[in-house]
Amino acid sequence: MGAERGGDPARSLALLWGDRRRSARRSRSDLSVEKIVLTAIGLADAQGLGALSIRQVAQALGAGAMSLYTYIPGKGELIDLMVDAVYAETAKPDDLPGGWRTRLEHVAKENYAMHLRHPWTLQIPAGRPPLGPHAMAKYEFELRAVEGTGLTEVEMDSVVGLVSDHAEGVARRAVEARRQERNSGMTDEQWWQVYEPLLSLVVDRTRFPVAAKVGAAAGAAHGAAYPARHAFEFGLQRLLDGIEVLVGRRANGVDLP
Repeated sequence: MGAERGGDPARSLALLWGDRRRSARRSRSDLSVEKIVLTAIGLADAQGLGALSIRQVAQALGAGAMSLYTYIPGKGELIDLMVDAVYAETAKPDDLPGGWRTRLEHVAKENYAMHLRHPWTLQIPAGRPPLGPHAMAKYEFELRAVEGTGLTEVEMDSVVGLVSDHAEGVARRAVEARRQERNSGMTDEQWWQVYEPLLSLVVDRTRFPVAAKVGAAAGAAHGAAYPARHAFEFGLQRLLDGIEVLVGRRANGVDLP
């Protein structure tokens, strides 16, 4: 599952922030950038980014590929618009109750759910997101989760990135588990029920006593090789515990290296 390149930054930003009316002289009245993007998202959800093309989107819309190029210059720019569109789906309530910890939990869960709804977002190269209006609104909301905690601006950015990266990492594993389930025709639980008895016959428990003991306990508890929901919740709470230490140190005026 290779990474997909983004579009030309100047052209993507013009579409994300500027006037989306392109060459109306030759465009169809029933087409729009928004309609093209939503159609592309639906196709990517079903088939992934690798199978997505301007021609495929055009066929789904009953249009010619050249008609779409009137609105969007290429696949890279289309992907940038798609990413920004799905960022708009994350809930950003103004009156979210609770303190910073509850708010960061919300941020993590929204990111995790977004990636599960749109697995193709996990194919986007990290570090160079299209900074469209919905991306900026999402970032603004996430930063406000830790606003007023005493963290520096750089620490606020790092904390939000840490929580978002955790959600993305677990989502990636969860999506891969779904793919393996489809390919094998077995759920993770069914696979473990077959695999665990065979493993217990071949593993030398005297040579690997800790691994055998812990592995058996974890397998019995989760009934799966990778319990995504547990991994997400457990990891998130441990991250928040660590952030709480950082916030506490800042509140007490402790300088950090």
